[in-house]
Amino acid sequence: MNKNVQFIDWGLTDYQEAWDKQEGLFNTTVAIKTANRTNHTTLETPNYLVFCEHPHVYTLGKSGHPENLLLDEQGLADKGATYYKINRGGDITYHGPGQIVGYPILDLDNFFTDIHLYLRTLEEAVILTLADYGIAAGRYPGFTGVWIDADNEKARKICAMGVRCSRWVTMHGFAFNVNASLDYFNNIVPCGIDDKDVTSMQRELGYALDMAEVKSRLKGHIADLFHMTLH
Repeated sequence: MNKNVQFIDWGLTDYQEAWDKQEGLFNTTVAIKTANRTNHTTLETPNYLVFCEHPHVYTLGKSGHPENLLLDEQGLADKGATYYKINRGGDITYHGPGQIVGYPILDLDNFFTDIHLYLRTLEEAVILTLADYGIAAGRYPGFTGVWIDADNEKARKICAMGVRCSRWVTMHGFAFNVNASLDYFNNIVPCGIDDKDVTSMQRELGYALDMAEVKSRLKGHIADLFHMTLH
């Protein structure tokens, strides 16, 4: 099993460009796995952990409901936002500056072949990162992602997740609100949940965070939990 992972930070990247790059890495990994089975070879499959930020964009998962976007084309233009229907799980979400978007493109045969454990492990990395800053977070029963005050009526989501997995190769991932503008969430029913709030580290702590520092802590927790070696 190859637990070496190439870490890449794409910085602020157009959503379509990032999606195309993801697809390229994903398809290459799947092709290696297919060739190994066909040719009875044992070529190592690569693993990637990508961080980036996106200009304002709304994305709708394959099981999502278009009516959860509360803007028409003119409204999107007025907000300077774009909209994509994509091939991950989950409903609608928002990406924008000040948010760490993580795209792990991993061959889970190198780690563990359990998609629920995969999601819980990503959640745990975010939970541990928030704990580093004194923010107590956890899970909301029946929902993916990371929540604050999940056990009461003040429950609010700070990290959304939606993944695709084929032949145990993952893509898409999570969106972690660090300094993100929360106003943009008012234009959607986030993840199809209409009775819960959305929050960010900045809102919880009352000040803007150093994005590079938060990325470093999050990256470290992901590496530790997956027992991966980052390069």
